[in-house]
This record gives sequence, C-alpha cells and structure tokens, in this order.
Amino acid sequence: MVDGLEHLSITEITLGVTAAVSAVAFLIFIVAPAWGSYGRLWERIAAGFLSFYIGAALLGVGVAAGVGVIAVYLQLASS
Repeated sequence: MVDGLEHLSITEITLGVTAAVSAVAFLIFIVAPAWGSYGRLWERIAAGFLSFYIGAALLGVGVAAGVGVIAVYLQLASS
C-alpha cells in the first residue's frame, strides 16, 4: 500500500487524511445523532438527507470563499 503513495507529496497525503477524518467526524457528530433522533424510517432518511444537504451547502460556501480569496490574491499580485 505504501508503494502506491510514493508519487504523492506530504501535502497531498495530509489533505487526503484530513478529508477522511473530516468525513468520519461529519458522520459521527452530525449524521448519526440526526438519524438516531427519529423513530420512523422515512424520518431518519429525511434527517440524513437534510444533513448531507446542509453539509454540501457548507462545503460549497467554503469552496466559493477559497476561490474568491485566490482570485483577489492573484489580482493584487499582478498589479
């Protein structure tokens, strides 16, 4: 398994591990309590869907903010 990671930099490995830890934390701390709060199956599915929907929205806002910061930096650096 380690042989396949030789071409990756330490930054790429760190980003991958961080993404995996964040995904597990999201499942444990957000999705699991939402799932456990309801008794009926359709309510649990709806709570899980809404949790993932909010997570995707937050991820989109974060990506948009990151792209905005990079765009502003490039504009300031070029002038």
